[in-house]
Amino acid sequence: MEKLKELREEKGYTQDSLAREVGLSKGTISSYEQGLRGITVPSAKKLGQVLGVEWHIFFENEVSETYDKVN
Repeated sequence: MEKLKELREEKGYTQDSLAREVGLSKGTISSYEQGLRGITVPSAKKLGQVLGVEWHIFFENEVSETYDKVN
């Protein structure tokens, strides 16, 4: 998830520091950024709060891709 990485770097967080701030592991943040794991709503809400963005932005591409597959 490129958006998470961009926001994290823009706000000056390392994966480790962001993980500590939101109560997740560094591995989870890394997995989200690499697209190896889908982000959960609770995690998106925590990340959005810390990064100063609306949590739903982490799902915008997923909704578009799902819509394209259905239609």
